[in-house]
Amino acid sequence: MDSHSDLIDHAADLIAQSHALVVACGAGMGVDSGLPDFRGTEGFWRAYPALGREGIEFYRIANPQAFHVNPARAWGFYGHRLNLYRQTKPHEGFSLLSGWAEKTLDGGCVFTSNVDGHFQLAAPDLKPIEECHGSIHHLQCLAGCSPQIWPADEFSPVVDEVNCLLLNEPPRCPKCGALARPNVMMFGDFDWQEERQQNQSKALEQWLSRASRPVVVEIGAGTAIPSVRHFTHRVLHELDGRLVRINPREWTVPTPRDVGIPMGALQTLQAIDRALAERW
Repeated sequence: MDSHSDLIDHAADLIAQSHALVVACGAGMGVDSGLPDFRGTEGFWRAYPALGREGIEFYRIANPQAFHVNPARAWGFYGHRLNLYRQTKPHEGFSLLSGWAEKTLDGGCVFTSNVDGHFQLAAPDLKPIEECHGSIHHLQCLAGCSPQIWPADEFSPVVDEVNCLLLNEPPRCPKCGALARPNVMMFGDFDWQEERQQNQSKALEQWLSRASRPVVVEIGAGTAIPSVRHFTHRVLHELDGRLVRINPREWTVPTPRDVGIPMGALQTLQAIDRALAERW
């Protein structure tokens, strides 16, 4: 930690001097809560050995076609993830970010590629929020009979984790009775119903149009799927924002006025919070 103390101080200065907190998060935010890291095929297969035995890569199961080919397997995967996200307690970093936003003039917002719903659970006051890849806690019709999106609250997956198979009845579309799927943007997904995400995006854009002197705190978002990175750089360019990038692997930043910290999410957020206590 001592070797990064200057970086922590730099980050705390940027946050304390800002008027608006823009939180931009990728999968690295959830690792400290105990969620699996799917980085690389081997990491994915460690989390889902049944798929590893059959050589099924992430992009093949996280694909709407998987629900047509083998719905029990597809819902075995997504049902396990739904249960995992429901059962996992988000780490303290979520509430720390929410507390920082409360101390800024304009408050805070969230842009995340994560589908776990943990910001709504652990930082409900940190909004608006845009889930750019959707939410596993919502469903849509696989047959596309309508653009309807509904909560998955009534679906409790029973999963054979050894074989990655759903054992109980999968959810069905309330309008036509066809198989339902998560309202998550998958690979090769031309049928994702995006109305919910688009409404979130409009609310976030309205918030950003009123924000001044923003600092983007980007956490665990890499370049492999750069949705969050693109959002971050747009905010920096359009609103002349500053950047605190927290990423143990890809921490470089565009300019010397920004700061990149090569550490994990929770440890870094806790260190910045201690430094902020001396500034607020």
